[in-house]
Amino acid sequence: MTGPSRTVLDPEPHILLVEDDGEMRNLTARLLRENGFAVSAARDGREMRTLFAAAPTPVDLLLLDIMLPGASGLDLLREVRAERPHLPVVMLTARGEETDRVLGLELGADDYVAKPFGRRELIARLRAVLRRAGRPGGGAGPDTDASPPPGRLLRFGGWTLDTGSRDLTSPGGDLVELSGAEYDLLLAFLTHPQRVLGRDQLLEVGRRRVGDTFDRTVDVQVSRLRRKIEPGEDSPSLIKTVRGAGYILTVPVERA
Repeated sequence: MTGPSRTVLDPEPHILLVEDDGEMRNLTARLLRENGFAVSAARDGREMRTLFAAAPTPVDLLLLDIMLPGASGLDLLREVRAERPHLPVVMLTARGEETDRVLGLELGADDYVAKPFGRRELIARLRAVLRRAGRPGGGAGPDTDASPPPGRLLRFGGWTLDTGSRDLTSPGGDLVELSGAEYDLLLAFLTHPQRVLGRDQLLEVGRRRVGDTFDRTVDVQVSRLRRKIEPGEDSPSLIKTVRGAGYILTVPVERA
């Protein structure tokens, strides 16, 4: 599904908020609007689908609560990832529910915010995700009208990552979809090949995460990335775990 084209007269990033609690939905929507976002608000998956189809401008980011009536936020995340693989998604989770956070990241969420959240933390996280995705409202990002920069193709182990289009091509020539977080993580490995990267480094270099984190974040993201670039049991191991140190991309990278 595609929405109407964005113009230079439409600078506000458009966030679709899905939250069933009326008071929380209204407060969050007001906070977002006060900080320069355009907001569409939905109570559940049905309203979310309606707004995706009827919104006057394209949605730049989905802010999705996990605990929803009917289809849960995780169910809706699966649905959104299948239909809109490049749309940034931030999950709202109950504080301390690490299982939900891990599952959300495994399903393709770009970040999470634990309730109750601070106003500044929420805005900072949303802007960081928008920035990584090159969407409006996040600051500097890819210029889709500019000429492709030299050396934007990164080749490794038969794979090719185009940093201009963000396309990942398999050795067989197939395009493989990457979420924003997966792209950032892969780019961190490709810009530091054959070098051990610690978990803290990957959080900083790969995800530009702000605020608190939990121990399994990097492990979950690396596992998701491995499933895409090492899809079969006979696939070569491109990313290896270095016990007690972090992870390493084992193959050289060629820039073209």
